[in-house]
Amino acid sequence: MHVAPVGGTAVQDHVALAEIELCGELIIAASAAQERLSLESIDEVLKVAEERDASGG
Repeated sequence: MHVAPVGGTAVQDHVALAEIELCGELIIAASAAQERLSLESIDEVLKVAEERDASGG
């Protein structure tokens, strides 16, 4: 049996952490909304337009 070493060997997956943060933002927005979030609202929470503008698309 192999056991992970104890100590400062934590690995961070920055993509996974970013996805978790975005999911959290969506959960917060959905819980604060009176109705279902529209696609436009979801894009706003996820900052889709900002990403599109930054990438030149």
